[in-house]
Amino acid sequence: MAENRASADGTGYGEGVPCWVDAQLPDVAAGQRFYGELFGWTFEEAPGGSVWALHDGEPVAGLARKTDGRMPTVWTVYFATPDIEGLADRIWAAGGQVVTAPVPVAELGMSALVTDPEGAVFALWEPGSHQGFGARHRPGTFAWAELYARDTEAANTFYGGLFHDALFGPDAHPDFGRAPVADVFPAEMPPHFLVHFQVEDCEAVLGTVGRLGGRVQAPPFETSYGKVAVVTDNQGASFAVLERTER
Repeated sequence: MAENRASADGTGYGEGVPCWVDAQLPDVAAGQRFYGELFGWTFEEAPGGSVWALHDGEPVAGLARKTDGRMPTVWTVYFATPDIEGLADRIWAAGGQVVTAPVPVAELGMSALVTDPEGAVFALWEPGSHQGFGARHRPGTFAWAELYARDTEAANTFYGGLFHDALFGPDAHPDFGRAPVADVFPAEMPPHFLVHFQVEDCEAVLGTVGRLGGRVQAPPFETSYGKVAVVTDNQGASFAVLERTER
């Protein structure tokens, strides 16, 4: 699978392009300490009670406090759309679920939480004043979103139908892939998206993860898009670090 570039004028992302990520955490201040040291992020308050992570002054991710302790501690990837209600309807019609109906987030835009037919959770973003990533594809920023699915052909059909231009259009660039769950995780692991952050040295960063209270779920392995290791932060949110190969 692939993604296309930001819109031609550089102000936004086409439908189906991963445009933002955020983490729902029990302790946002602890998250700031962990990710600030790991990726060199700084932080600023954002509308709605969350904080934005900045890399070289550009927004690259959000950290928010979990409002319900029963909810998972998790990183979520957002896909851009100019019509969030229409896309939510298409997801429902294609066999997915709408977990949280589209709602405004201050003047920033509108968000919704949805699943694919296998239950993998992702989010939608219709931009207002916030277009999404100010920087990506460099160390300390978003690099890739991998869907771990049970039925990869069904995933191809679902996401290919939703995001055809982003995945297969003439300007597409790899940024969104899929693999069988069992390739990396135990077979009983539910289907899910795994957010990847780019690093300069995949193996070297694992020592910092451990020192900060995180742990390694999967040691470094080679993929078509680079060397990857899967880790959890000090609150249990899983993500991957990616040492990018030239492309």
